[in-house]
Amino acid sequence: MKVHVPPIKCQGIKTKLIGWITEFAELSPAGRWVEPFMGSGVVGFNMRPERALFADINPHIITFYNAIKSGYVTATKAKAFLEREGAFLAQKGESHYYQIRERFNTGQDPFDFLFLSRACFNGVIRFNKKGRYNVPFGHKPERFAPAYVTKITNQIRYVESAVRQYDWSFVCADFQDIIRSCTEADFLYCDPPYAGRHTDYFNAWSEKDEQLLLELLSATPAKFMLSTWHSNKYRQNLMLAQQADRFLVLTREHFYHVGASEGNRNAMIEALVLNYTPARLYETSVCYK
Repeated sequence: MKVHVPPIKCQGIKTKLIGWITEFAELSPAGRWVEPFMGSGVVGFNMRPERALFADINPHIITFYNAIKSGYVTATKAKAFLEREGAFLAQKGESHYYQIRERFNTGQDPFDFLFLSRACFNGVIRFNKKGRYNVPFGHKPERFAPAYVTKITNQIRYVESAVRQYDWSFVCADFQDIIRSCTEADFLYCDPPYAGRHTDYFNAWSEKDEQLLLELLSATPAKFMLSTWHSNKYRQNLMLAQQADRFLVLTREHFYHVGASEGNRNAMIEALVLNYTPARLYETSVCYK
């Protein structure tokens, strides 16, 4: 299947797992697709539900997509912006990156957020305790070549088309409020930061948060799918192991590459946790009930 990559990327993006995830999602025609942890939004964007609620605690992600929905950010405007700022970056190097970073931390413009997410180190989205974006320069002054700008603007154009066609809402909210608002007609897709695995991208995520999330999912009347990690060669997700007898758990090996070297490319056993039995299962999946 063709996977549509979003214009804003996040750590742990599920681009290479879309086919696996969407195979098991069972959205009711009468309900909403609900993501309490939108992040990149890549799963929902590829599901293309008629109605969707995308939520995240990071206001900059939500502001960016609402800017597309309102028409403030368009593919045409983004192309002109990235061409202009990319030319300055090629000329001035890292000083221009840090100038844009400071401008964003002052004015929080979604165009600056887009630029930083593509020019920073390894595409990381990270904020300090004061809410200021603090990712260093990615050391690629020629980053915004014509083909790369076209790629990004096409990604924005895809979202533009979708928000015109479908009833999609983007809200900045806590995951607890979003999950508690769901009805039995809704489908919940949860992709939280992995406890013990991912560094903070806007606010902390602890084992206590993970436990609260599992309690809320246990009580929800909606169907849910939770993306999490199962294990790697060093350790196992013990919290998931404690829940394995309550839900259906599907697993699949996946590689993440975070960092500058191939030495940081490690195999991870991904898990999908479901409170229902899907119509179809991959033959290669390992299932626990």
